[in-house]
Amino acid sequence: MNDYLISVLLGIVEGLTEFLPVSSTAHLRISEALLHVPLSSGYWKMYSIVIQLGAILTLPVYFRAHIAKLVSTFPHGEKRDCTYLTHPLSLVMIAFVVTAIPSFLLTKMIGKNLESLYVMGASLLIGGIVMWIIDAMKAPWELAGPGTSGSPIHTWKMDNIHGGQAIWIGACQILSAVFPGTSRSMSTIAAGQVLGMSRAAALEFSFFLSIPTMAVATLYTLLKSLRGHDENPIGVGEISSHEWVILAIGFIVSFIVAYGAVAWFMGWVRKRGFAPFAIYRIVVGIVVLAWAAGKIGS
Repeated sequence: MNDYLISVLLGIVEGLTEFLPVSSTAHLRISEALLHVPLSSGYWKMYSIVIQLGAILTLPVYFRAHIAKLVSTFPHGEKRDCTYLTHPLSLVMIAFVVTAIPSFLLTKMIGKNLESLYVMGASLLIGGIVMWIIDAMKAPWELAGPGTSGSPIHTWKMDNIHGGQAIWIGACQILSAVFPGTSRSMSTIAAGQVLGMSRAAALEFSFFLSIPTMAVATLYTLLKSLRGHDENPIGVGEISSHEWVILAIGFIVSFIVAYGAVAWFMGWVRKRGFAPFAIYRIVVGIVVLAWAAGKIGS
C-alpha cells in the first residue's frame, strides 16, 4: 500500500481513538500489524509518536478559553475559594505527578506489554466490563441531574474537583500506562465516576490531565529516539524528504480528526453514556485475544 495512504489511515485511527475510551495504543498496534508497517523500524516507531503529538495539540486548542480562564484565576479560583494546592490547574498537575513517577519507574514493563496482543486484548475486555458496570450504576443519577436528593454524584463540573479525586484518578491512570489497551481516558473517566464525578466532569478532567501526561511522555520518547538512546534510534539527518512528508501528513490528519472527535465526544457524553464504547471494547478485546491465540487471521 502507498506510504501516503498508510499515513492518512494511521492518522485517522490515532485521531479517532486517542481521546475516546477505547485505547489508541491498541488500535495503532493492530492497524500497523494489519497494514504491515515494520514495527521494528525506528522511523515508524517515531512516526507513532509524532502523530500522537498531533492529537495532543488538539486539546490546548479546543479548550483554549477554559485554559485561559483557569490561568487568569490562578491561584484563588473564579469564586475566590481556592489555594495554590486546591486550584483545578494544581490538581491536574498533582494527578500528573501521581501518574508520571510510577510510570517512569515501570518503563521496561510498559515496553514489554506494548508488544503483547494478550495484554492489549485482556485490557480492552476487562476495561470495557468495568466501564459498563460503573456507568450503568451512575446512569439514573446522571439523568436526574444536579440537586437530586441522595445522588452519589456531587462533582458536576471539572472546576469543582477536590484533591482526593485528583490523587485517585492519577493513581488509576497508572494502569493505562502499564497495560496498553486500558486507555487513559477510560481509566480517568471510570475512576472519576467512582468518586462522585459526573460523566462530563470526569471526561473534561481526563482531557486536561492528558495534556501534560501525553506531552511529557511522547516528547521524552521522541527525544530518546532522536538522540540515539532508544532501542531503535533514528537521527533527524537520516530522515528523507519523502519520510518528512509522511510524518507531516500523519500529524495533520491526526490533529484534524482528533479535534472533531473531542468536539463530538463532549456533546455525546452530556446526553448519553459510555455503554456503546464499553460494548465496543469488549468485542474488540475478544477479537484481539482470539487473534493472539491464532484462532483467527492465521
